[in-house]
Amino acid sequence: MSCFNLTGYQPESLLYNRDLSFNDLISPEYREVLWNEWQRILPERKPFKFEYEIITATGEKKWVLEMGQGIYNDNGEVEALEGIILDISDRKAIEDALKYNYEHDRWTGLYNRDYLVSLLKKDAVRKKQSKKALIGINLSMIHVLAAKYGFQYSQNLVKKTAETLSQYCAENRILFYTHEQRFVFYILNYKDKDELLDFSNTIADTLGSLFAMERIGGGIGVLEIEPSQSELDIDLVLRRLLLASEKSISMSARDFEISFYNEELEAMVDRERDIVKAMNDIAAGNSTNDELFLLYQPIIDLRSGALFGFEALARLRTGKFGMVSPMEFIPIAEKTKLILPLGEKVIIQAFRFFSRLKEIGYDKISVSINISIVQLLSPDFTDRLLELMDRMQVDKSNVGIEITESVFTSDYENINNNICKLRESGILIAIDDFGTGYSSLARVKGLTVDCIKIDKYFIDKLLNTDISKAITDDIISIVHKLGCFTIAEGVEHESQLQYLKEHGCDMIQGYLISRPLNEDDAIRFLADCFLKNKAMEE
Repeated sequence: MSCFNLTGYQPESLLYNRDLSFNDLISPEYREVLWNEWQRILPERKPFKFEYEIITATGEKKWVLEMGQGIYNDNGEVEALEGIILDISDRKAIEDALKYNYEHDRWTGLYNRDYLVSLLKKDAVRKKQSKKALIGINLSMIHVLAAKYGFQYSQNLVKKTAETLSQYCAENRILFYTHEQRFVFYILNYKDKDELLDFSNTIADTLGSLFAMERIGGGIGVLEIEPSQSELDIDLVLRRLLLASEKSISMSARDFEISFYNEELEAMVDRERDIVKAMNDIAAGNSTNDELFLLYQPIIDLRSGALFGFEALARLRTGKFGMVSPMEFIPIAEKTKLILPLGEKVIIQAFRFFSRLKEIGYDKISVSINISIVQLLSPDFTDRLLELMDRMQVDKSNVGIEITESVFTSDYENINNNICKLRESGILIAIDDFGTGYSSLARVKGLTVDCIKIDKYFIDKLLNTDISKAITDDIISIVHKLGCFTIAEGVEHESQLQYLKEHGCDMIQGYLISRPLNEDDAIRFLADCFLKNKAMEE
């Protein structure tokens, strides 16, 4: 290639011009580097090879490869330089494109996980004393929207999130899209933990506004990297960041909570892993010290005073931890999908209790079973449940199914179809924990259910609220107008019982009546109720 084609200048313009030489065409950022490289190579009498950028006469930037060597006199001094300069712009463009594709996510345009990993490794060596931290943003709740509106809808939200988060990038703050529905900010040279928390709160507020109409949230995890670590276990670092972000999701499904990684969190994760193992063993039928069993809480009809039935409550006892709260193990079972095999075991246990009641003459007592949305959305759940009932000769009119308010955020139409099928078979359907979560009167009216269970929150309010300002009676009235009957949960005091009677609540359950009972105690409680009612009738 001629000098003119490469630079836009004729050779004589660069050779015989005091005001302009080829060195003046070299981009400023490469001049010192190039000179230092010549200074290093020439004394060693080695061939020279270096790539750099020049600026042509038209202002165009080109990449060139300079290859040369020194010409030395008898004393070993450099008398001249000879070599060739080649235009490698096309090759560099291809290399840059390949490099860009390797380092960036194609959908969002952000740096990807591979680049984050390479940067963390380099900075662990180059920037040992710099303060480094990762802030992980977990949008796994978007899968709810994907189920409702399709994959493309959720992907467009991911892209919109990337655009929104990009406005917070800075010289010491780089944004990455590391995995499906997960983003990471890599932050350098921050002041202290409070700065990380302030920035995380800003991100939480921004995302909260972005997803306000979607009614979903996510988790924000924060992990500080020890400055003294020159060798990082990158997989361990990213795993810990994920743990922190997942933990913050479990705090609240509809907000963006913040969780810093620490040893306590690691211990919680280890505990969760052990609980999952215990549930896996139970699901597989392995012989261990772990046990899934049921307790039965009585439900009383306020009009007759008779026992209407029992709510079957799942309990987990592990060999390592003893009793594990349902508030802990049920969300884990749902997340891991172990709720499907474990849920069936619960149903079978409850049906065996039915059979036992029937054998001793109590064939009109209702037993309600809590069903997860994960179960209800399982394609074969409805048919499998009806098949079990037929096989175990369970009277469908005595079976109740309780589902939580989270039904309103899931595949509403599909769930309603399944509910209709169960209800048409004679099964009673109840909405549990009504009034504290996702309730919508329009949704409740459209959902084909028989019973609304009033959450304990509203029952507790009867103890410390001016009764004239309580809304529990309004809830009872609305539920009746919707054509459903009511069950008040968590009744523990006589004053609550009296209020509920006066305002037409249909049924109650709670410690005022009885704690959850094992099978033998439940049957004894039933027998006592039967004798009391018989005595009252006489």
